[in-house]
Parts: sequence; structure tokens; C-alpha cells
Amino acid sequence: MGGKSPREEELRKQGWIRQFTASEPRLSEAVELYESLGYEVKLEPAIPSEANEACRECLLYEDCKTIYTRPKKPLK
Repeated sequence: MGGKSPREEELRKQGWIRQFTASEPRLSEAVELYESLGYEVKLEPAIPSEANEACRECLLYEDCKTIYTRPKKPLK
């Protein structure tokens, strides 16, 4: 994998942690799991140029998203 993109750095500063990239149906399953564990979930478009060579081709042809999570902030 290449270096972090400016967008990924921005998300990291906001407390988001990059998990992994997936397509359906695993994408929805992972989102549901993280939410059930009490995390906020953000989906970002997968960027093929940031993936390793083995994954790059699939990212070009499938609707993949990168999953970011962060703990939910407690209600005040």
C-alpha cells in the first residue's frame, strides 16, 4: 500500500480508524456488526491507486468502500 492520502489523514485527525475495504454483501454485514458493537461507521470510496497490486483490479470493477470506525461519543 502507498502512503496515506490527505483524506485519510483528515479522517484520522477526526478520530476515524481505517478498518478494511469491501464490497457487498460483506460491506453491509461489517457495517451492521460495527454498529452493533457501538461504533460510528463512515464509508469512503475505495481508491484503487492506494491498494496493493493484487487488489487494484477488483477495486476498478466492483463498488468497494473503505470502512472507517470510531467509538460513539456518549450522550451528555
